[in-house]
Amino acid sequence: MTRAGIVTVAGAPNSGKSTLLNRIVGQKLSITSQKPQSTRDRVVGIHSTPDMQMVIFDTPGLLEPKYELQQAMRSAAVRAVNDADVIVYLADATAGPPPTLAEAARLKSSPRALVITVLNKSDLLNEHRRAELEASCPDAVFVSAMSGDSVAELIATVGAALPESPFLYPDDDVSTQSLRFFASEFVRETVLEQLHDEVPYSVACGIEEFREGRTPVYIRAVIYVERDSQKRIIIGAKGTRIREIGQSARNKIESFLGQSVYLDLWVKVLPNWRRNPSALERFGYHIAKEDRR
Repeated sequence: MTRAGIVTVAGAPNSGKSTLLNRIVGQKLSITSQKPQSTRDRVVGIHSTPDMQMVIFDTPGLLEPKYELQQAMRSAAVRAVNDADVIVYLADATAGPPPTLAEAARLKSSPRALVITVLNKSDLLNEHRRAELEASCPDAVFVSAMSGDSVAELIATVGAALPESPFLYPDDDVSTQSLRFFASEFVRETVLEQLHDEVPYSVACGIEEFREGRTPVYIRAVIYVERDSQKRIIIGAKGTRIREIGQSARNKIESFLGQSVYLDLWVKVLPNWRRNPSALERFGYHIAKEDRR
């Protein structure tokens, strides 16, 4: 009998959730950044072996929401926790013993699914700090998503905890999400990489046209910002910045698709979109009723 189920990776911002998803799947699906809060919605990856299939949800970092976009991010994380068969609660080992998942996520009760506490970045600990942490967190799994240390052991532990079930998806699938979604995420990741301060957090990306039936693949993407000053920053002097963003994002999308891409990139102002529920819905961010303020 095979095992299969949903594995939700949850934890604080910058704990390495996206890096872990990419490591397990063996392909870059979730954008990574040193900036916290880069993941805004669940990202789905699929890892299959002959006898086990993990449908992995990478989730936004657990935080105290300050505005509507963060409310939507929290909703996405909590929904993924509630949907899980197994929860990988990822914490930064260098920050010391973590709170429980219920405390970190401000849940009213403990999750129904099995919670496996995983301490990431354990390769950054010296022997003394690791020994202290092992003593205070005896049931935790120590890994390094960046280097891959002990990730195979984590996969085996999670796989053994999944319910007996036929595979949920074909065994050669790596995600359930559309190419449009990943193209949009790669554009947004490039903005995170190339710009600083508040501008990246004010950026959303929409794919207005995606034509696969031609060579190169034609993609028209729009970068949305909240203010005219942010638009000018993204475009740059004589369009230099937007060209750099476009070239880097195109390279990522081409690598993902395995074919050439023509990326037609635009910048538009959508004032205060992070606090506008209708704008959030337009970009695919949903706030659960119980999370609405």
